[in-house]
Amino acid sequence: MKAAGILRGGTIPAIAVVDRTGTVVGWTQAAEELTGYPATDILGRPIGTLLPSDGQGGEPPGTHLPSTGFMEVRRRDGEVVIVRTEAAPLTLDDDAGTRQGFWLVSAIAAATDLSTSALLESLISSFPIAMAIWDKNLRCVWRNEASEQLGDGYPYYRNGRSLTEPIEGIDTEAVQDAMRKVLADGQPVIDREAHWSYEGQERALSISLSPLVGADGRPLGVCSVALDFSNSKARDRLKLLREASVRLASTLDVRKTAQELAELAIPVLADYMTVDLCEEMLPGAEPLQRLAASEAGIPVFRRAGMASVHDGVPESLWGRNEAVFVPQGSPFMEVLHTRRPHFEPVLDTSPGTWLDLNPDRSRTMRARGVHSLIVIPLQARGDVLGVAAFARTSNPAPFTRDDLLLAEELFARAALSLDNARQYTRERQTALALQRDLLPDGLSGTDTVEVASRYLPSDRHKGVGGDWYDAIHLPGSRLALVVGDVTGHGINAAATMGRLRTAVRTLAYLDLPPDQLLTHLDHLMAKDARGFDVTSATCLYTVYDPRTGRCTMAAAGHPPPAIVTPSGDVTFPSLPAGTPIGVGLGTFQSHDLHLPAGTLLALYTDGLIETRHADLDTGMARLGDTLARAASRSATLECVCTTVIGSIVDDTPEDDIALLMARIQA
Repeated sequence: MKAAGILRGGTIPAIAVVDRTGTVVGWTQAAEELTGYPATDILGRPIGTLLPSDGQGGEPPGTHLPSTGFMEVRRRDGEVVIVRTEAAPLTLDDDAGTRQGFWLVSAIAAATDLSTSALLESLISSFPIAMAIWDKNLRCVWRNEASEQLGDGYPYYRNGRSLTEPIEGIDTEAVQDAMRKVLADGQPVIDREAHWSYEGQERALSISLSPLVGADGRPLGVCSVALDFSNSKARDRLKLLREASVRLASTLDVRKTAQELAELAIPVLADYMTVDLCEEMLPGAEPLQRLAASEAGIPVFRRAGMASVHDGVPESLWGRNEAVFVPQGSPFMEVLHTRRPHFEPVLDTSPGTWLDLNPDRSRTMRARGVHSLIVIPLQARGDVLGVAAFARTSNPAPFTRDDLLLAEELFARAALSLDNARQYTRERQTALALQRDLLPDGLSGTDTVEVASRYLPSDRHKGVGGDWYDAIHLPGSRLALVVGDVTGHGINAAATMGRLRTAVRTLAYLDLPPDQLLTHLDHLMAKDARGFDVTSATCLYTVYDPRTGRCTMAAAGHPPPAIVTPSGDVTFPSLPAGTPIGVGLGTFQSHDLHLPAGTLLALYTDGLIETRHADLDTGMARLGDTLARAASRSATLECVCTTVIGSIVDDTPEDDIALLMARIQA
């Protein structure tokens, strides 16, 4: 298969088709132009032919399969170029009509990757940030237009020029050493200050170096970012953007993000700043009360963040979380409708302006000396999330166009952080509501078994998890207890949890032994899996028979229960190992125990015992100690649950926690 390219010079992707063994079976004209290999020389050969040898006895060329990411390609003339590849599975019919699996691979040279270049340019259009990509020989293979603004003092920012080439009057040894270190250990260098002298002028640069890693995990080169902050104002603005990147990405709370944003801009950019968000951005807030048409304005926003150089933010008529009344014809409504910033370096406070529509705001602004104003729309993914206002009072200088550009850059970052927080909050609330509806309401035991439970969602993931528990009444006064944990978080995990809980109840009513129940559950879940994203779950299922005092249990990749004897000893029975639910192997065995009256049984998910700082064994030992102390106080089962959670769990658990406790009565 051979197809002609539409464009020349590598401006369209090179396309190849590779079979499951890594052999090239399709080749385009663009691929020939990129690599120098005509179709007649490459068809039937391993795709690994195009990979340069690492000289370390790496994987044989014939075993290489396509992948997505950056990698090096060796052209026919021996030159090595960095390309970005994308690989996708492809199904085709062969000559016999049999469907076969292949890979469709597209590649484009990094120096001509138009989409990447355009993205980089759009991200840095507001500031003269010089960016470049260097290969392993420290040769510049790509640079942006902003690198030219650094002037002739940095001549090595030229495509094809290597840092190792001697340049009169310029010493690049320190930069070479730093780049080689990044290539060697893969650790980025952030905000390294460099000073240069050129034609009698001192220049200061902030340089950051990041490794460019290929699809195989090996370093291909270095990406450099350099910003000239030779004057103090530029240095302060760089610090503001740097701090914004760190602080705004550290939380998924909408209100906290908005307040962080307001505080960041004071006093570097403004003396007074507010962040007002649309109602849907602040879940849980009381609905805004609409005013009559005769009133001066309508509440369009709610104040989410504000800051000032003056204590108490006296410039603001509204406090945080209060509705903000905005008159029609004001810059705030203008920005909301046009989605363009309002820039008023000299605020017009004379009669007949928009300030007449809101006398209270007008009096406050005059009293506080507001003389310059910028209003920016907060936009993300096509939606307007709110508006932000910057004002100057103590600083006599009016806002400049550079200030407007800085404000837009700051809020371009902030809008994405706020939108991420909004989506996280919305998904989390939806998943929590779904999970609460799916978990048992009003869990009850029997005359011979008292039960109590706790469920704690985590705040450190992109949504709640799939932990669940249940108590199922069976014939003969028997009681089944079950806990489980679905992998993953969010709505999908909660929905999967609901299906599993329903399936367990259905199978339990068939009066199946624990090992057979888990086997059927495993087969059902494996059969229900879609594509390659196979969900799995752990589960512990027990059945207690009060007539015999026997408890039969089986585990599917789940930690064992904790058993507190009437004398206060705590043990963790050694259950036969079982694979997680969803694997489809069905390797489960039941285990019998005798539980006399007064025995305490605790079933739990791994979030209770496992953290980043403690493994399962340490967590189980801690749980055992806590149970021994709590059970010895003759407390109610509800109190024991409260004591266990309060003693073991932090304010923000790292994972969801389900705890189900049972006490055998006389």
